[in-house]
Amino acid sequence: MRAGTSKGLYLHRHDLPTRQEDWSPIIARAMGSYDSDPRQLNGIGGATSTTSKVAIISRSKRPDADIDYTFVQVPIGSSKLDFTGNCGNIASGVGPFAVDEGLVDIPEGQRQVQVRVFNTNTKSILVETLEVDDSGHFLEAGDCTIPGLSSKGSRVSMAFEKPAGAMTGKLLPSGNASDILLVQTTLTSAPLPVRVSAVDAANPFLLVDSSTLLPSYHEDGPHSQRSLALIERIRRQGAILMGLAKTEDEAALTRGTPKIAVLSPALPAHGTSEGRIQVTAFSMGKVHGSLQLTGAVCLGAAACTPGTVAHSIRHGLDRTSDVSVLKRTDSGQGEAFGSTQCVPLRHPGGDMDVDVRLSLDGSVHDVTVFRTARRLFEGRVYYLM
Repeated sequence: MRAGTSKGLYLHRHDLPTRQEDWSPIIARAMGSYDSDPRQLNGIGGATSTTSKVAIISRSKRPDADIDYTFVQVPIGSSKLDFTGNCGNIASGVGPFAVDEGLVDIPEGQRQVQVRVFNTNTKSILVETLEVDDSGHFLEAGDCTIPGLSSKGSRVSMAFEKPAGAMTGKLLPSGNASDILLVQTTLTSAPLPVRVSAVDAANPFLLVDSSTLLPSYHEDGPHSQRSLALIERIRRQGAILMGLAKTEDEAALTRGTPKIAVLSPALPAHGTSEGRIQVTAFSMGKVHGSLQLTGAVCLGAAACTPGTVAHSIRHGLDRTSDVSVLKRTDSGQGEAFGSTQCVPLRHPGGDMDVDVRLSLDGSVHDVTVFRTARRLFEGRVYYLM
């Protein structure tokens, strides 16, 4: 299925071995990564991080969910699969898949359905609202457009419930809204101070203040090898900051967690860009062509959390403040009470808005984003053992 701006293989859990530890050789071979071929010629992977993904789906036994969904990031040029995080784009195809495969009961005559999905990677619930046709199948056709995709489809609304602490148990794993990382580079004699916010909402992300990066990053652009090497070094130190790794070598073994994005104020476009955050996201060591959906969720939550890089950019605040005073607890006061805020974002594929609903105590209750999805083919995938 194409789901959002990603593409992946959707499998029934009952078609795989009972033990999850036995899935890896099958999935790696089916996608073409078992022999570490960066082109994935012996499988159906698309040789990019956004087209080398797998969703494992089954009915849920949980009382609060309809579907269980496990996400697998299949690396390019490596056979080591990554089960550590979620992919929001691939998740947007879970509801449509479940409906079309008869995993969700649709009352006769109903034209809209809510599917509660439990993501086993992050132990979190997301609620997908989608349209169905007269026969109870997912209605793909519609007028919804999403940045990074030229075609239209019906809207899939995705609400990530209580996204804070998806992997670390805390919205702010370091205990601070912002931190300064001292990053050793080959371009400077002294460590480079880089301002970041370590935020865990839907997925752990390291949000980097672009104004604290080296001039070479801005001169070369994010795609250059020097820039990519710098971003990866920051990401590895961020993994340690978030408690996801003890050393940089350990952090290097898991390229997909934490994810990392560079933030700056968006330049005016179409007359206005007030409060819009420019995002350059990275995925598996390369520049992401748009923005991970979980990245949009995480950014939305961060932008409503005082002291973070995202919040400062959104409100045009001074980003050189002493970060030591920016501590807050995950249950601390937000900037509104029981309100819904729209957080405007811009990524290489275009503009997108994220709706953030705050609880009365100021914490993030849920974050809603919109996607489209469609089935591309169905059948059997053959692999050689």
